[in-house]
Amino acid sequence: MKYSDNFDKLCAALEGSGAFLVVEDNIGRVNVMTIGWAQLGLIWSQPIMTVLVRPSRYTYDLLSKATHFSVCVPHPGGMQKELAYCGSKSGRDFDKARVCGLTFKEGYGHKVKYIEGCELVYQCEICVGTGLPTACSEQPALSRYYPGGGDVHTVYFGKIVKSEKF
Repeated sequence: MKYSDNFDKLCAALEGSGAFLVVEDNIGRVNVMTIGWAQLGLIWSQPIMTVLVRPSRYTYDLLSKATHFSVCVPHPGGMQKELAYCGSKSGRDFDKARVCGLTFKEGYGHKVKYIEGCELVYQCEICVGTGLPTACSEQPALSRYYPGGGDVHTVYFGKIVKSEKF
């Protein structure tokens, strides 16, 4: 599938229960986190997906050392319990994939894993991560998402190396 096909389905998932962000550590353990913020577009004439992760999250530690990640969008209404669990538990404390019974498939060049059974999969090579500037945000948004003023998201830019619809 072309990376921009099914953009409406990606947005519907992010506006609803979320999508899965999947990253593998350097010894082969896979972590899954539910996300509700992402962007899809062109930067540097490349298809890019951005994901946002707070520094306090276990996934942040993994992404800071990883080369790839995937974003997996379940079929509409599917995997609700898994999305809720992976959005409320930390990979530091739980093997969320095992608890949820998620199965992974090898992705692009065996450098990325993705969740079997999802409708849309975006496999990405990490280009860069950068802190999210808050200067352009209005105060109500900052207060809502950063009530203590800290733990501001890092934006990871991933070049989409493969996108698929199942």
